[in-house]
Amino acid sequence: MNILETKGLYHDFKGLEVLFDVNLDVKEGERLALIGPNGAGKTTLFNVITGNYHASQGHVFFKGKEITRSEPHQISRIGMGRSFQITSTFARLTAFQNIRQAVLSKNGIRFQMFRKLDKMQAITEETDAILKRINLDGQRNIPAGMLSYGKHRALEISMALATDPELIMLDEPTAGMSKDETHTAVELIRRLTEGKTVVIIEHDMDVVFSLADRITVLHYGQILASGPPTEIRENQAVKDAYLGELEY
Repeated sequence: MNILETKGLYHDFKGLEVLFDVNLDVKEGERLALIGPNGAGKTTLFNVITGNYHASQGHVFFKGKEITRSEPHQISRIGMGRSFQITSTFARLTAFQNIRQAVLSKNGIRFQMFRKLDKMQAITEETDAILKRINLDGQRNIPAGMLSYGKHRALEISMALATDPELIMLDEPTAGMSKDETHTAVELIRRLTEGKTVVIIEHDMDVVFSLADRITVLHYGQILASGPPTEIRENQAVKDAYLGELEY
């Protein structure tokens, strides 16, 4: 069963076409990697799917329901989570406060009720449990802006997952990380997304081939190929367009 589908999707910026007739399907429970050269339209596609942009033509379906014109907060409420290419945590809030914000959102608690939080033991316990899972319990009270880059990214991914989405969209989660940080991030993603559907944009082919059940290649705004990693690795058109430029 497909949890996510796009049909005949187009998007343009002031007449400049970025996506052309994109027909994407994501099966429930799979990990799909979306790869392609810079400027291929990968993040634009993420933004259209998650409601940050609205398609100029075509349709987006999530769990069988059309969400083409839905807003990001509406899409989040029905079970889709998103991390961004650039970290989007609250730099002045502590690691605990950042995660707690996501837990509050999942539980439908409004921002103005913050003064009552100390009495909400269940929220605190859930937040602490998430911090422990990502090995940040020892840095619970450190502002997000003071965390190392790798831990900052881990915090952001965990914020997206703290809302307990059925589908998680990860935009270059290991970008800018060292080799050791990347390895840690891959293991974290694998552990935290177990049993969930994941769509990931990633340039690091080691990460892609390590995590993905299936790979879709976007080139000049169109899907060039889609299939299991072994098939994509040997696809000559994909090598010519993208993989031939990379070490993998």
